[in-house]
Amino acid sequence: MAKVTHEFDLYGKHYKLETGELAKQATGECLVSCGDSTVNVTVVVSKERKNYDFFPLTVDYIEKMYAVGRIPGGYLKREARPSEKATLTARMIDRPIRPSFPDGFRNEVQIVAMPLVADQVNSVDTICIMGASAALTVGGVPFEGPLAGVRIGRDVETGEFLVNPTYEERDNSDLDLELGGSATFISMLEAGAKEISEEDMLAAMAFGQEAIAAFCEEEKKFFQKCIEVNGPFPKREYELDEPIPEVHERVFAHFDEMSAALKDADKLSRMDKVEALKESIKAEFTEEEQTEWDRAIPVELKSLEKHAMRKMVVETGERVDGRTATEVRPLMVKPNYLPLVHGSGLFQRGQTQVLSVATLGMLNEWQRLDTIEPVDGKRYIHHYNFPPFCTGETGRMGSPKRREIGHGNLAERALLPVIPSEEEFPYTIRVVSEVMESNGSSSMASTCGSTLALMDAGVPIKRPVSGVAMGLIQEEGKTVVLTDIQGLEDFLGDMDFKVTGTTKGITAMQMDNKATGLTPEILKQALQQAHEGRMFILDAMLEQIPAPREHTKETAPQIISLSIPTDKIRDVIGSGGKVIRGIQDDTGATIDIQEDGSVFIAGTNGAGEEAAERIKAIVKVPEVGEEYTGRVVNIQPFGAFVELLPGKDGLLHISRVAKGRVDKVEDVLNVGDEVRVKVIEVDEKGKISLDRLDKPEAPAGAERKGSEHKGEKREGEHRRRRHVGDKGGSGEQRQPRRHHEG
Repeated sequence: MAKVTHEFDLYGKHYKLETGELAKQATGECLVSCGDSTVNVTVVVSKERKNYDFFPLTVDYIEKMYAVGRIPGGYLKREARPSEKATLTARMIDRPIRPSFPDGFRNEVQIVAMPLVADQVNSVDTICIMGASAALTVGGVPFEGPLAGVRIGRDVETGEFLVNPTYEERDNSDLDLELGGSATFISMLEAGAKEISEEDMLAAMAFGQEAIAAFCEEEKKFFQKCIEVNGPFPKREYELDEPIPEVHERVFAHFDEMSAALKDADKLSRMDKVEALKESIKAEFTEEEQTEWDRAIPVELKSLEKHAMRKMVVETGERVDGRTATEVRPLMVKPNYLPLVHGSGLFQRGQTQVLSVATLGMLNEWQRLDTIEPVDGKRYIHHYNFPPFCTGETGRMGSPKRREIGHGNLAERALLPVIPSEEEFPYTIRVVSEVMESNGSSSMASTCGSTLALMDAGVPIKRPVSGVAMGLIQEEGKTVVLTDIQGLEDFLGDMDFKVTGTTKGITAMQMDNKATGLTPEILKQALQQAHEGRMFILDAMLEQIPAPREHTKETAPQIISLSIPTDKIRDVIGSGGKVIRGIQDDTGATIDIQEDGSVFIAGTNGAGEEAAERIKAIVKVPEVGEEYTGRVVNIQPFGAFVELLPGKDGLLHISRVAKGRVDKVEDVLNVGDEVRVKVIEVDEKGKISLDRLDKPEAPAGAERKGSEHKGEKREGEHRRRRHVGDKGGSGEQRQPRRHHEG
């Protein structure tokens, strides 16, 4: 295959698609770039058809630190476990690609996106969808393409929509909307927003659909060039699991029975009834038939359940749990659910229950991110856990799966716009959402529970956030939009559309869509129903906790912020950290000092206040006229040195230690004595002179001894003068003997 390149400009950015030079043993390959940011995307399809009842697609996004000119950290110095961003990008590629494959495709497919250059100006994530689409097409893999992905931003100053904005442009945007799909419909959506309206979000989605169509057109031009240079793409034949009419008829003869089994509001009870019915239907087939149709029978049983549920909704308007299309499941809201923790909230909607717990920490506990993106880290962290017991199952406990990372990121994006700045609230904030029960929409329950936990912790969020998951059923030419979908409606429906926000606007969205007939009118209806649903939920939350607590709890660290002169930082830290460690050990507080002199102190039960006072004392410069109670730390013949503040001594001259003359300082002061003093002078070198307040009388006899001492001194001087001046007698001085040589 000869190398083929297609370069084009769209929406102010330069792009390039290239194939035919790298990874020639893969089924398909494409090198895609935006600016200098470059990703190599490969596709490999297994030759054997797998005996699965699902489509075995794997998408890997492998970050390479050489793409930004860095060596990986750690002992091994090589890339290991994918970062959270890498996992989210792999999910973003997967979600529009997966529904584009034909039903019954059972060959294993692996897509690997490998960033080779990240120019720190243009993102590398959204162009991966276009790269995967091109690699699949070049490799002759059957799917409904071409597909593309875009990111839509909005300039906060001009209101102009931006396609694939640079990192700098994203900093000045109130919207971060990622879309993936074909020229005619959107199949994947992920968004974070600063409380924008439903109307503005719809406009952004429509603009994004136009942008996707433009990129798909450029892909077609690229494919035409490939065909002109290398001939038609290879025709690869893949056997599909086709429906077997006899199996379909025998299974669907039990349609009414399945409809009856589905009508149960209790998830586990309904599942038991459905499984029992499936087993009885399967038992009608002979062992030979079960062996022959080992894949067809399970597929038709799943199809029976799907169509029975969908027909029930579109024909009767009633859902399996008896609700109407717009009805929210029963709610239970309990803030302050756990003792001692910094903040907690239990949120339950139907049979979905989430316990969220908030923890407050020092700013230096922020999460550092080691990725190829120009982002250092974050101070608001949200983690989501989905243990197997929440669905009544056994399973592996350990590191989070891709789904957990994705749901945690959605809840984090939902709350990030309302988190106070570090100047307003100098804490690192971590919220953990533990899913205790799950029957759909656990990520939205996590958002609601986390709002409760933050408010219970005393975090002054700008506005409370709630969320709801919407669904869509399109069957027999009819369309029904569902509010607050449960697990069955998510799994067997056409759309999972999650929306979070405040009373002011939308903060986050996520959508996976399998319906090609998703029109702007349907999206508008879904957003309107979502607004009504989340406002209903928010009202229930505010009934239990109307506003954030005015103060953090006693168990949470009380953080005090100070600012000290930069030339005093060394005094607070001390030699080898001796001073700051001493303060922390004595008080139990935690101290963080920044290069600009900002000091953050965290402690409980008054530890922070004590540490703050000690730091203030270290950096304080005594001024003339100030009075102190100090401790004598050293005595010299000329006076006593008094410690005014830690590390700050002043000289109390001997003439100022008492009323009257004192011969020795020790007559009135000793090391360790406390004394009240006043600053009378601070010279240009910072030396401090003191005067004693409430001076005592000089000790009796001190002045007489002083006079006698003076007299003896004068008499001794007189004798010495006479001795030196006497020329005769014993007082005569001898001249030194001279020695001569010769």
